[in-house]
Amino acid sequence: MTKPPGQLRPSPISATVDFDADGVQHGFLKLPISVDESAWGAVMIPVTVVRNGEGPTALLTGGNHGDEYEGITSLLKLSNTLRAEDVNGRVIIVPCMNTPAVMAGKRTSGLDGGNLNRSFPGDPNGSVTAKIADYFTRVMVPMCDVVLDLHSGGRTLDIIPFGASHVLENPEQQRQALEGAKALGAPYAMMMFELDAASLFDTVVEEQGKIFVATELGGGGTSTPESLAITERGIRNFLIHFGLMRGEVELPVEPQIYLDMPDASCYVQSEHSGLLELTLMLGDVVRKGDVIARVYDLTRSGTPPVEYRAGRSGVLAARRFPAQVNMGDTIAVIAEVVESLG
Repeated sequence: MTKPPGQLRPSPISATVDFDADGVQHGFLKLPISVDESAWGAVMIPVTVVRNGEGPTALLTGGNHGDEYEGITSLLKLSNTLRAEDVNGRVIIVPCMNTPAVMAGKRTSGLDGGNLNRSFPGDPNGSVTAKIADYFTRVMVPMCDVVLDLHSGGRTLDIIPFGASHVLENPEQQRQALEGAKALGAPYAMMMFELDAASLFDTVVEEQGKIFVATELGGGGTSTPESLAITERGIRNFLIHFGLMRGEVELPVEPQIYLDMPDASCYVQSEHSGLLELTLMLGDVVRKGDVIARVYDLTRSGTPPVEYRAGRSGVLAARRFPAQVNMGDTIAVIAEVVESLG
């Protein structure tokens, strides 16, 4: 049985940086491991801390899933360029949050198969993934005021670029998160519905009363000049919006489109295995009843495909990236276009 939080042993992870020191520091969050390749080894999670006096603390994370490269690349670039004199307060940059997954180039850990973003609040006595989740829950999140967790579709999804927040019990916390999601300056901003929020990093941060903003910024297990430009602009805008950097928030040339995901029916999941044909491009308008996808039987020819029709109107916000599909895979996400959020 898991002990109450007050009775948990200290995290086995240690930091090689001083989070309270001014200046720029590059180091690691070190988690001892013992594996066949290294009996007395450690998972080395890169971390950069940039601090300049008193002020708010922002935690910027990428690589929560190891195949989502827009956030990883942008935060590695930021760790090389952000100077103490640029900052008011403290910016903590963790480009490869789940380092074993990043090194494996997979959504989940190469050491224990754990999905970090389904492992919170974690356990200091658990698996490698559970220990990482526990450290962020009990050490990293309490020291910050705002969190930006950078996600994209990874190898299996492609997603329109948006900043996202969630419906929260605290209206002021929800308002601040939503304004932060808009301030990223992505082409879209969304009030997002999560299929299973209980074990997400998002929920841990929000339950501690902190401001949490997430993104989805492309996918396909790669990045593009466009997706990186949107991500890098969004990070800078986030820091400016929450008072950690000077400057003006840079909004997109085209008006930002607001999207809402009211419930789980926005997700279209396959009930068949086979070859997927999508009939729409990302961002295309969808009308209720439209054919959005067909799944073809790969085991025989001459078999008509199964058609999937939209259960709601909106825009195609996400799509499965690989053409081969299995039962249960999400093949499309349809979000409603709304005039305002919040």
